Amino acid sequence: MLVLSRKLGERIRIGDDVTLTIVRIGPNSVRLGIDAPRSMSIVREELCIDFSDLPETEQFSEETTSP
Repeated sequence: MLVLSRKLGERIRIGDDVTLTIVRIGPNSVRLGIDAPRSMSIVREELCIDFSDLPETEQFSEETTSP
């Protein structure tokens, strides 16, 4: 894993097509702007969880508590 330090407004380039921009830095979070081709899928990791591996009762609670 590459770990970088960036300041507000600074950017990170990933390949030729993707740019991450530090938009806001708060006490407990960082807001990123992502500039990428529309054909590229960008999804928060928590939305990629496979609920089929969980017991049925946990599936229900996870699905109903997700934002």
